[in-house]
Amino acid sequence: MEGIFQIGDFVFRILYPAEAAPPENFMKFKIGTVDDSQGRSGRPEYTYRLRMEESLPEPAGTVIARRPDLAVFQDGPLESRLIGVKGRKNFYACYRETGENEAEITLDRAETAQLHIDPVYTSLFALERRLVKKDNLVLHCAYVEYRGEAILFSAPSETGKTTQANLWEKYRKARTVNGDRALLGKRNGRWCAQGWPVCGTSEVCRKEAFPIRAVVMLSQAKENQGERMTPGKAFPLLYAQITANKWNPPDHIHTMDLIEEFLGQVPVIRLACSISQGAVACLEEILQNLDA
Repeated sequence: MEGIFQIGDFVFRILYPAEAAPPENFMKFKIGTVDDSQGRSGRPEYTYRLRMEESLPEPAGTVIARRPDLAVFQDGPLESRLIGVKGRKNFYACYRETGENEAEITLDRAETAQLHIDPVYTSLFALERRLVKKDNLVLHCAYVEYRGEAILFSAPSETGKTTQANLWEKYRKARTVNGDRALLGKRNGRWCAQGWPVCGTSEVCRKEAFPIRAVVMLSQAKENQGERMTPGKAFPLLYAQITANKWNPPDHIHTMDLIEEFLGQVPVIRLACSISQGAVACLEEILQNLDA
């Protein structure tokens, strides 16, 4: 089986066995097939080949990064990865770049029971490695659309991103586009939030793009208060929520350059807040004052 997909400006082809079909949210980014008679698919610039095996191959090259759920190997300009899930002992996939524009992904048949879960499937493709070369960043956030613009609530897990997004839906009729991630990239000179095939516990995943009004860095508090942050103070907080391949110096440096550029153009607001309508009103006042 095969399909052509597009995430941001990255158009790629996946060849896969039926038992490794993409989950529902990933399929929202399918734009066609190679034989698409309507020509809607565009020309894929990268090809991933998935296969099921009884065991994983040994990656080539030298280990350049390791953590319990990921091991990264370098072989000249090519990269390989052993991919796992936090809390599980064994790796479930081996990602191996076989050329400049192609990669082979081997799936361990005994370890793929969770392959239907969005982050487990999406992790197969090292997408951030491709997207940073297109000046894109992947931000951990709840992404809502309000009056044609994106508000991105970002913070460490369990801080209240989804809660604040839900409050904006309830009191301002905003609309959640994605409850867990947004792809950041420029369109017509302005930074925009775009869709991502991982939705988190919100179960909301839409392939939509809107110019970014602001990023809101959240913390919990009994009283609602906030302010616009300087780029210098905002940088470490935003960086902590961006997917960055620290083991790849050129891409890591480019990621930091993109964050610096982003902060020069997009407001970042620190918001200490409660779970209340007052939190919405507090942020709304700050957003209104940005234009004052």
